[in-house]
Amino acid sequence: MQMTNRVPDWLTPVAWTYIVLSLCAAAYIAADIYLRRRRQTTVAGELVWITAALYLGPFAIALYRDNSKPTAHHQPAGTQPTQPESAAIAGLPGGGASAVAHLIGVPLVIASGLTIAGIDLWVMIIVIGILAMLLLFAYERSAGSAWRPTMSAGAAATAAVLTVLAFDIGMGGWMLLLHFNEFMPPATDGSFWFLMQVGIVLGLVTGYPVVRWLHRSSLGPRHAART
Repeated sequence: MQMTNRVPDWLTPVAWTYIVLSLCAAAYIAADIYLRRRRQTTVAGELVWITAALYLGPFAIALYRDNSKPTAHHQPAGTQPTQPESAAIAGLPGGGASAVAHLIGVPLVIASGLTIAGIDLWVMIIVIGILAMLLLFAYERSAGSAWRPTMSAGAAATAAVLTVLAFDIGMGGWMLLLHFNEFMPPATDGSFWFLMQVGIVLGLVTGYPVVRWLHRSSLGPRHAART
């Protein structure tokens, strides 16, 4: 990516501080799940909480404490079944898929040297989008969350594609804005990854209407009748 770094110098220490806090938050959640044995209902759900910390940082810990769903073995006696999660929490798998897709896709595109019209940003957005769709599809097929019936492959693929496309309005738009205003630092700079964390949060915002619609449709009368 032919980038000009006009990002102010003060952003670098801020970026590294937030990145370190994010890694610590991910380690805390992973330790709580696997060392303290507060296992979730699915492995996919556990990975969603860990990856949420990669972009939400310490804020993910508060969400995890309030909204995580440990298995029945860890539920206090007499506790009622877990209530369906909110649409905002239901959007976290998309954020996690994007975070992992960035970690894989950015180095892959840079190493490949592929460009479109001489700019590798276009390739990066496409590769990240495809990877995010595949990861989210895998989540949809394996999660089996309490508020959603098991999806068919076609329904899971549709949900993944619609979610990522809506998500990319924020994430991809943010990347384009940074690039064409010459505020995109090189990928070797911590501020690049911090700005990508910001972009993922923006993606959660633009993806929310689609996630909310999918969330509501899965909680419709037909699903209620089955339960």
